[in-house]
Amino acid sequence: MVTVSDVADWWGNSICRMEPGVVELRGVPVGELIGSTGLVSTIWLLTRGAMPDPRQAALLEAAMVASVDHGPQAPSIAIARMTVTCGVGLNNAMASAVNALGDVHGGAGEQCVELLDEIVARQAAGEDFDAAVAVVVEAWQAKSRYLPGFGHRFHPVDPRRAPLLELVDRAVAAGVVAGQHVRAARAVETLLNQGRTKPVPMNIDGATAVIYAELGFPAPLARGLFVLSRSVGILAHAWEESTQGRRNKGPMPPSILPTYVDSASRPPG
Repeated sequence: MVTVSDVADWWGNSICRMEPGVVELRGVPVGELIGSTGLVSTIWLLTRGAMPDPRQAALLEAAMVASVDHGPQAPSIAIARMTVTCGVGLNNAMASAVNALGDVHGGAGEQCVELLDEIVARQAAGEDFDAAVAVVVEAWQAKSRYLPGFGHRFHPVDPRRAPLLELVDRAVAAGVVAGQHVRAARAVETLLNQGRTKPVPMNIDGATAVIYAELGFPAPLARGLFVLSRSVGILAHAWEESTQGRRNKGPMPPSILPTYVDSASRPPG
């Protein structure tokens, strides 16, 4: 026989306690957080179970600010703008956009944390640092010619890279973070650029991955944090588009029609 206690235990959690007149987040009454705690610190509290040091929160906030938007050439932003012209609400447009954030568009930060974690773990196990970097990079390149966190299809040098890494360097000097992951990321960047005439610098996904990893966030949470960050830009674009009066906005202006490829001229298969 199922009891009330069985049902209550079914939804047992350590994140939110809610009962009539009570809302606590990780044991802290929400009234104590309102007006005194920033959103980023609250994100940390809910995902990690404790409040961050203010310097940790500042570093996380920098990473999240850097990732809020990259314009409508990003598929998620374009989707948000198109969806909101179809007669749905902002929440539908945001959900449609967030659902496009997969392994290729949105997942590089998570993958880069995994890569950096592998290097740091190998070094911690006693492996030579440079050898660990070479082995991990080779293994990742065997899976894909794109190394997550490095290179950019638009920017010769990602303008968000240097400010973020400067903040990490300051945090290392102040003892806020250990510096192992940023060292690994820079070593990967150096290795990638050996013998190249066109550089492959670290990008926003790599720089934010360094921050997430240095702050101790597991790799899957790196993607979740990116999604939270990019949702800000998604909301802004969806809202702007909703005020412009367009209906059923497609991926191209109506005056431009897609090329029709005759099946007879299409390559077999």
